[in-house]
Amino acid sequence: MSTRILLADDHKITRQGLRSLLEKQKDMEVVAEADNGRSAVRLAAELAPDIVIMDVTMPDLNGIEATKQILAKSPDIKIIALSMHSDALFVTEMLKSGAAGYLLKDCAFEELTRAIRTVADDKTYLSPAISGVVIEDYLHRLATTEFTGPDILTDREKEVVQLMAEGNSTKQIALKLHISVKTVETHRRQIMSKLDIHNVAELTKYAIRKGITSLED
Repeated sequence: MSTRILLADDHKITRQGLRSLLEKQKDMEVVAEADNGRSAVRLAAELAPDIVIMDVTMPDLNGIEATKQILAKSPDIKIIALSMHSDALFVTEMLKSGAAGYLLKDCAFEELTRAIRTVADDKTYLSPAISGVVIEDYLHRLATTEFTGPDILTDREKEVVQLMAEGNSTKQIALKLHISVKTVETHRRQIMSKLDIHNVAELTKYAIRKGITSLED
């Protein structure tokens, strides 16, 4: 029986390359592609794939928040992060969100298939290239009680922060999140108050620093 896979990456050429390689594996099937986190959440709910290969930094909804939303609705789906980022922030936040694996995009294809088979067997797979990052971060957390992650914000507030940082208007954010303009404005006030930030430029810097969004494309 084939492992059913959903590919989530905002770069079309990456998705096409992965699909081409994965479909040559007799035990794997790519059932759909998503070009942002929100689309990944919707397709995961509709298609119930066995595994989602998730880019960490995507527009509209990042891979960390998309992973949380997918697993909240479908805890049996396995998420493998495939990212260009080896920073402790991205790795640990993805694992905290429930990802079962984390690989870097410069890994060999053979490592990706090994990770898929490992995760499909209900095990965790961490690329050797980033396992040291996880250990160092864990030891750092043991050594200090202070960890300034983005958890001061709720998951919904982080969604709003990402969309604001990416240049969406209040009305556009309301449409994308299926909430009222007034609710968006309330979230905006609460975010600014919690972070003691009072303009979008500073909020964008915060979002990039905390891994909520990436404007490097």
